[in-house]
Amino acid sequence: MSDLLRPAHPVVMGVLNVTPDSFSDGGRYAGVDAAIAHGIELHRQGADLVDVGGESTRPGAGRVDAETEIRRVLPVIRELAAAGVPMSIDTTRASVAAAALAAGVTVVNDVSGGLADRDMARVVAEAGCPWVLMHWRGHSARMQDLASYTDVVAEVAAELRQRVDEALAAGVPADRIVVDPGLGFAKRAEHNWQLTARLAELLALGYPLLFAASRKSYLGSLLAAPDGTPRPPVERDAATSATSVLAVAAGAWGVRVHDVRGTVDALAVWAASGRPRLALEEAA
Repeated sequence: MSDLLRPAHPVVMGVLNVTPDSFSDGGRYAGVDAAIAHGIELHRQGADLVDVGGESTRPGAGRVDAETEIRRVLPVIRELAAAGVPMSIDTTRASVAAAALAAGVTVVNDVSGGLADRDMARVVAEAGCPWVLMHWRGHSARMQDLASYTDVVAEVAAELRQRVDEALAAGVPADRIVVDPGLGFAKRAEHNWQLTARLAELLALGYPLLFAASRKSYLGSLLAAPDGTPRPPVERDAATSATSVLAVAAGAWGVRVHDVRGTVDALAVWAASGRPRLALEEAA
């Protein structure tokens, strides 16, 4: 697993939503067989990790209980593990993470950064697995009400540092921590663009950084039709690939995407051109 956190190439995490209500592909992979087939295909296309999630975190989404979340993901995880597919579990619950780790996942991707369930740090520390700590201010039903910042980059960096410090205090090794600025989570479009432009300030925390812009609403707004209608989620993949190249060129460890093939292709072009680094300007 140390190779994953010190990769020879940017890590591509493929999204596998085993939910009926994801903003992007809700219901398409809710069935076990469809989810397994899609997970295998994502890995075949080049995903270094398949990120399996059983609870939607789209803005406004309601919660499901832990038993439902576990029931959705475990059969998929077991079959993908048997097929040799490397996985992360996308959850904010320690009980779900523990069950998923026992079933074969190797990374915990926690969009709450450990805030939603204080037992998560213990589970991760005992497992010795990588933990993605995302910037988070509240659950999906109310998170956009919390999108208030004076300087979004400085505040996100400070809050991520708090999450990292708590993880370290709980016994999680520093070399098992990944940070994520949480694009779209208690962030408006202008916040997402500022975080992108000033990614170096987040990288200065000193931890691998996961960039997860895939198909998010701010890309839909950017690509809106002349009448203002946002571009539908499934038509945002080219823009997502562009953000992926921007992020890794700025120094991101990896990207979380729905369209693995398009992202892998875009990153191959970047690598073939000599892996140029970008000096992104600070947002005004």
